[in-house]
Amino acid sequence: MPQLFLEFISEEMPARMQTRAGADLERLLTERLAAEGFAPESVTAYVSPRRLAIVAQGVAAVSAPVREERKGPRVGAPEGAIAGFLRSAGLASLDEAQVIEDRKGAYYVAVVQRPGRRVQEVIGPVVADIVRGFPWPKSMRWGEGDLRWVRPLHRIVCLFDGAVAPVTLDGVSVGNETVGHRFHAPGLIRVSDFASYKARLGEARVMIDAADRRARIQETARAACAARGLELVEDAGLLDETAGLTEWPVVVMGDMDPAFLDLPGEVIRLTMRTHQKYFAVRDPKTGRLAPHFVTVANIEAADGGRAIAAGNARVLSARLNDARYFWDLDRRASLEARVARLDRIVFHQRLGSIGDKVRRMETLAARLAPLVGCDPDLAQRAARLAKADLVTETVGEFPELQGQIGRQLGELEGLDGALAAAIEDHYRPQGPHDRIPGHPLAVCVALADKLDSLAGFWAIGEKPTGSSDPFALRRAALGVVRIILEHGLRIALTGAPQDGPNRQVGGCEGAGVLAWAIETYRCGPAQPGPACADAAGADELAASLFGFLTDRLRIQLRDLGRRHDHIDAILALGDDDLVRVVARIEALERFLATSDGINLLAGYRRAANILRAEEKKEPGLAERLREAPRGVGPDAPPAQSGLAAALAGAKATAGAALAGEAFEDAMAALAALRPAVDRFFSEVMVNDDDPAVRFNRLALLSDLRAVLHQAADFSKLEG
Repeated sequence: MPQLFLEFISEEMPARMQTRAGADLERLLTERLAAEGFAPESVTAYVSPRRLAIVAQGVAAVSAPVREERKGPRVGAPEGAIAGFLRSAGLASLDEAQVIEDRKGAYYVAVVQRPGRRVQEVIGPVVADIVRGFPWPKSMRWGEGDLRWVRPLHRIVCLFDGAVAPVTLDGVSVGNETVGHRFHAPGLIRVSDFASYKARLGEARVMIDAADRRARIQETARAACAARGLELVEDAGLLDETAGLTEWPVVVMGDMDPAFLDLPGEVIRLTMRTHQKYFAVRDPKTGRLAPHFVTVANIEAADGGRAIAAGNARVLSARLNDARYFWDLDRRASLEARVARLDRIVFHQRLGSIGDKVRRMETLAARLAPLVGCDPDLAQRAARLAKADLVTETVGEFPELQGQIGRQLGELEGLDGALAAAIEDHYRPQGPHDRIPGHPLAVCVALADKLDSLAGFWAIGEKPTGSSDPFALRRAALGVVRIILEHGLRIALTGAPQDGPNRQVGGCEGAGVLAWAIETYRCGPAQPGPACADAAGADELAASLFGFLTDRLRIQLRDLGRRHDHIDAILALGDDDLVRVVARIEALERFLATSDGINLLAGYRRAANILRAEEKKEPGLAERLREAPRGVGPDAPPAQSGLAAALAGAKATAGAALAGEAFEDAMAALAALRPAVDRFFSEVMVNDDDPAVRFNRLALLSDLRAVLHQAADFSKLEG
């Protein structure tokens, strides 16, 4: 099978860029080869710190010939048009063109035939273009040339079917020689294809496959810990990073001073992970961190790694001494004493300080507390203390520990466990896969925090645009959606007038929770209430913000396998209770999976099409159909009177079921309409010659549409 193999050898690439670089190289090579008529059967990229390699299998040696017909001007066209056609088609005269006739007349056609090309003619320009246009997040120039790469590019291996394929790039050597490990085997190594490349590099202490490096690090680290009766603290992100920092990973276990174990575990782990790229180790008997660490070297040391471990231990001790100093300072003041200092930290120039945000959160948390099932006073206090650790020295040094340090300090002060946990968990979820807060107190503060940010930025017009979301508002909105759904919170977000047996009123005077947040921002925490702000403006902002939340809901549900048209059919009803929205979507999905649902949808579409056509011809017909008195005359066909009776029964039954949130029962009531609908369309002519009869039958179809729209907007549904 013909094989194209490429390797780009450079100085060490940042680990965070390697995975994307491999994917970009696969995409670019596949697209360029396909565009030239050499589409490969498979393409696989391999990345290590110093090299980016790719193997394309099944690349044809010669491309297929191309025959193309180019349509020209009509016979008798002006000379200028004909001359242009001849030039573009590469023809010497019209004698080389064909004349084709159709119903519009005769015109010229040029048949252009290009023979197949050898792949060696194409590889050079393709590789050069890929190098010059590679989409590195950051790149650099070196030497005297203008070539850019993530780090200085030294050498390229380019082989097709075992032979060197010519590539011209200024200052870069191209051939069939690669290099081994920087320290163990720095000399040149000649290769003929990918198999020999991988084998020879393995002998030269280079593992080209990142998956193999990850597996080796994980297995040897676990084994080293088990040999001492310890357990590795698993860290998938650090595992990926260390695999991207080494070509021949060697696990080394080191020891740390046990005195540092009195520091918070999060501080120790973050110091190891962020600054030193070490794995933490725990004692499986106690579940606490052990005074050891695991580091990954890129060399097999003659002493088995003892010097490496000792040097790393000294560096770690210096880092942990800094952390101890910060932690000792932070323990001297309570969280409450730090709250006033939050006024010195700007949250946003137009939204005030962190202190202003905290005061808004206190107001919102107290209002939200009854809706999530916690004490308002405790919720207000949790919101007050939630951001206090932002002014600690430890968080200043380790920003990733915001919330965690607050919980640790709260526990040292003797705060209630739920209150301390709420300080940490109110930031969650911080992504689609992060866990959500569990305790109602943490849920309350998390919602207050996210709703305040959303309302504030919405009020000042700082909404996400395209891929730009500098304030992480999409993440905040998704967090609100996930918290509401996963805890089953029956909260009115906009105050839409839809009742249910479990629904809770969102706010005072019918305002929804989103209006609360907007009013709290506009009025300030000292005097909250609907009277403080322009009601129309607040309603408009709340509606816009609710649309943003439902966009996040759409994405969340589609990721769970829900169909977009099912989602749209329910959201079109305007319900602001997300838990009820999801329940309705699930009921609709099950209903449409049945034969009754499929056939009733077909009947709905037929009725809707008839109504749409008639309403287009008669302006105002839709309104007259809604307002006209209902009734079926004594001369009406049985199919018409039968549908009228079925609709009256379904409207009452489905309406009662929907009011009680018995969505399966509502769908069953709609399914019972199917026989009457089928019979009506089989036996009744809607557009009767008698205008009164026609009007009554159109009114019946309008009723059918209205009854079905109680449960969902069926016009949004696809096939």
